[in-house]
Amino acid sequence: MKALILAAGTSTRLRPLTDETPKCLLNVGDKSILALAIDNLIANNITELVVVTGYLEQQIKDFITSEYKELNVNFIYNEVYASTNNIYSLWLAKKAFEGEDMLLLDSDIIFHKDIISKLIASSYKNCLALKKHELQDEEIKVKVDAKGRILEIGKTVNIQEAIGESIGIEKFDKSLVKKLFAILDPKIEIEKQVNIFYEAAFQDLMDAGEDVYIVDVSEHICMEIDTASDLEVARKMISGLT
Repeated sequence: MKALILAAGTSTRLRPLTDETPKCLLNVGDKSILALAIDNLIANNITELVVVTGYLEQQIKDFITSEYKELNVNFIYNEVYASTNNIYSLWLAKKAFEGEDMLLLDSDIIFHKDIISKLIASSYKNCLALKKHELQDEEIKVKVDAKGRILEIGKTVNIQEAIGESIGIEKFDKSLVKKLFAILDPKIEIEKQVNIFYEAAFQDLMDAGEDVYIVDVSEHICMEIDTASDLEVARKMISGLT
């Protein structure tokens, strides 16, 4: 399986920490957020990566190529990173995933390596990692049916109807990947919806009858890092990731 890491954003909420350093290269403990993620991929025998860069892209390229020489890495540059969201970065990886299964990761999360193990081992061909906790308005919330099939996903999902939060790690087989990009093409090229979250495309897939399921990873440490306070919390919980 090939992994796609989206790392193009400017991370303005973390300034001044991100004035000269991309968010994914900020340290949590003695390793960066990105290093922790890549180490988790390697621990699950994933050694082929596609990384979409943007803001301060050379730092990310230099870090990966110097620290992970054994990996097969394809870098894709999002030239309009400052005015687009992750849906556009995802779309840029279309050619790299023709006929390929995909493990999709946001680059601003810390997580236990067993989360990837659970997704890979899941009997569901198409699934995402879900954490159950007290939800907030800004989180990517998920509503499911009795079988764990996702009905709705996004920030606008009713908190009272949501089962938990999508943490930003998904597994899709090559058939669904093809359908995903077929949805993304008109969204990006015709409708110009370049500044929305990629979950909008996931929702379109499910509305069209495609089945995507949750994999509950609530027992494992995972969190998204958006602010300086998030970073401090992450640094305190880092010992639980080993």
